[in-house]
Amino acid sequence: MADRSSEGKLAIAIASMVVQVLRQYTGRGPTKSRTHFNDDLIVVVLQGTFTPAERALVADGKGDLVLTNRRVFQGIMRADLIAGIEDLTGRTVIAFLGDNSIEPDVKIKSFLLAPQTTLATRAAA
Repeated sequence: MADRSSEGKLAIAIASMVVQVLRQYTGRGPTKSRTHFNDDLIVVVLQGTFTPAERALVADGKGDLVLTNRRVFQGIMRADLIAGIEDLTGRTVIAFLGDNSIEPDVKIKSFLLAPQTTLATRAAA
Protein backbone atom coordinates (compact mmCIF):
# COMPACT_ATOMS: atom_id res chain seq x y z
CA MET A 1 0.00 0.00 0.00
CA ALA A 2 2.52 2.48 -1.25
CA ASP A 3 1.41 5.61 -3.11
CA ARG A 4 -2.00 7.29 -2.97
CA SER A 5 -2.94 6.22 -6.50
CA SER A 6 -2.31 2.54 -5.80
CA GLU A 7 -4.03 2.88 -2.39
CA GLY A 8 -7.11 4.32 -4.10
CA LYS A 9 -7.19 1.52 -6.66
CA LEU A 10 -6.79 -1.08 -3.92
CA ALA A 11 -9.59 0.50 -1.86
CA ILE A 12 -11.92 0.39 -4.88
CA ALA A 13 -10.95 -3.21 -5.67
CA ILE A 14 -11.59 -4.29 -2.06
CA ALA A 15 -15.00 -2.58 -1.92
CA SER A 16 -15.94 -4.14 -5.29
CA MET A 17 -14.89 -7.61 -4.15
CA VAL A 18 -16.92 -7.36 -0.92
CA VAL A 19 -19.97 -6.11 -2.87
CA GLN A 20 -19.65 -9.02 -5.34
CA VAL A 21 -19.43 -11.60 -2.55
CA LEU A 22 -22.51 -10.12 -0.86
CA ARG A 23 -24.39 -10.08 -4.16
CA GLN A 24 -23.42 -13.69 -4.82
CA TYR A 25 -24.79 -14.85 -1.46
CA THR A 26 -27.78 -12.56 -0.96
CA GLY A 27 -28.86 -11.76 -4.52
CA ARG A 28 -28.36 -8.04 -3.93
CA GLY A 29 -25.41 -5.81 -3.21
CA PRO A 30 -25.35 -2.60 -1.16
CA THR A 31 -26.07 0.78 -2.72
CA LYS A 32 -22.84 2.31 -1.32
CA SER A 33 -19.49 0.91 -0.29
CA ARG A 34 -16.25 2.45 0.88
CA THR A 35 -12.97 0.98 2.04
CA HIS A 36 -10.78 2.51 4.74
CA PHE A 37 -7.39 1.11 5.62
CA ASN A 38 -4.46 1.96 7.80
CA ASP A 39 -1.40 -0.22 8.26
CA ASP A 40 -2.82 -3.63 9.21
CA LEU A 41 -6.54 -2.82 9.35
CA ILE A 42 -9.05 -2.76 6.49
CA VAL A 43 -12.64 -1.67 7.13
CA VAL A 44 -15.35 -1.79 4.48
CA VAL A 45 -18.47 0.26 5.20
CA LEU A 46 -21.56 -0.81 3.26
CA GLN A 47 -24.84 1.11 3.11
CA GLY A 48 -28.23 0.24 1.66
CA THR A 49 -27.74 -3.48 2.26
CA PHE A 50 -31.23 -4.78 3.03
CA THR A 51 -33.13 -6.88 0.54
CA PRO A 52 -36.82 -6.10 0.03
CA ALA A 53 -37.69 -9.12 2.20
CA GLU A 54 -35.43 -7.87 5.01
CA ARG A 55 -36.98 -4.40 4.82
CA ALA A 56 -40.42 -6.00 5.18
CA LEU A 57 -39.27 -7.95 8.24
CA VAL A 58 -37.82 -4.78 9.80
CA ALA A 59 -41.07 -2.90 9.12
CA ASP A 60 -42.95 -5.74 10.84
CA GLY A 61 -40.79 -5.40 13.97
CA LYS A 62 -38.61 -8.42 13.23
CA GLY A 63 -35.26 -6.64 12.97
CA ASP A 64 -33.72 -9.12 15.42
CA LEU A 65 -34.47 -11.92 12.95
CA VAL A 66 -32.77 -9.96 10.16
CA LEU A 67 -29.66 -9.39 12.30
CA THR A 68 -29.50 -13.08 13.28
CA ASN A 69 -29.81 -14.11 9.64
CA ARG A 70 -27.08 -11.63 8.66
CA ARG A 71 -24.70 -13.12 11.26
CA VAL A 72 -25.32 -16.58 9.82
CA PHE A 73 -24.60 -15.36 6.29
CA GLN A 74 -21.43 -13.64 7.49
CA GLY A 75 -20.16 -16.99 8.74
CA ILE A 76 -20.95 -18.60 5.40
CA MET A 77 -19.26 -15.80 3.40
CA ARG A 78 -16.24 -15.60 5.72
CA ALA A 79 -13.87 -17.81 3.71
CA ASP A 80 -14.64 -16.03 0.42
CA LEU A 81 -14.21 -12.57 1.94
CA ILE A 82 -10.91 -13.49 3.59
CA ALA A 83 -9.61 -15.12 0.40
CA GLY A 84 -10.55 -11.99 -1.57
CA ILE A 85 -8.69 -9.69 0.82
CA GLU A 86 -5.63 -11.93 0.84
CA ASP A 87 -5.61 -12.11 -2.98
CA LEU A 88 -5.93 -8.34 -3.36
CA THR A 89 -3.42 -7.34 -0.66
CA GLY A 90 -0.96 -10.23 -0.80
CA ARG A 91 -1.18 -10.37 3.00
CA THR A 92 -2.64 -12.80 5.49
CA VAL A 93 -5.89 -11.99 7.29
CA ILE A 94 -5.51 -12.93 10.97
CA ALA A 95 -8.96 -11.74 12.11
CA PHE A 96 -12.27 -10.99 10.42
CA LEU A 97 -15.08 -9.15 12.22
CA GLY A 98 -18.32 -7.63 11.09
CA ASP A 99 -21.63 -6.33 12.26
CA ASN A 100 -24.89 -4.89 10.96
CA SER A 101 -27.09 -2.00 11.95
CA ILE A 102 -30.81 -1.71 11.28
CA GLU A 103 -31.06 2.08 11.58
CA PRO A 104 -29.18 3.26 9.73
CA ASP A 105 -28.90 0.40 7.23
CA VAL A 106 -25.13 -0.05 7.55
CA LYS A 107 -22.87 -3.08 7.54
CA ILE A 108 -19.18 -3.15 8.51
CA LYS A 109 -16.63 -5.77 7.47
CA SER A 110 -13.22 -5.48 9.18
CA PHE A 111 -10.06 -7.39 8.36
CA LEU A 112 -6.95 -7.39 10.53
CA LEU A 113 -3.84 -8.27 8.54
CA ALA A 114 -0.72 -9.98 9.81
CA PRO A 115 2.07 -7.45 10.29
CA GLN A 116 4.00 -6.82 7.13
CA THR A 117 7.58 -8.02 7.29
CA THR A 118 10.33 -6.03 5.64
CA LEU A 119 13.84 -7.04 4.68
CA ALA A 120 15.18 -5.13 7.71
CA THR A 121 12.77 -6.99 10.03
CA ARG A 122 13.76 -10.37 8.57
CA ALA A 123 17.46 -9.55 8.80
CA ALA A 124 17.14 -8.61 12.49
CA ALA A 125 15.35 -11.87 13.33
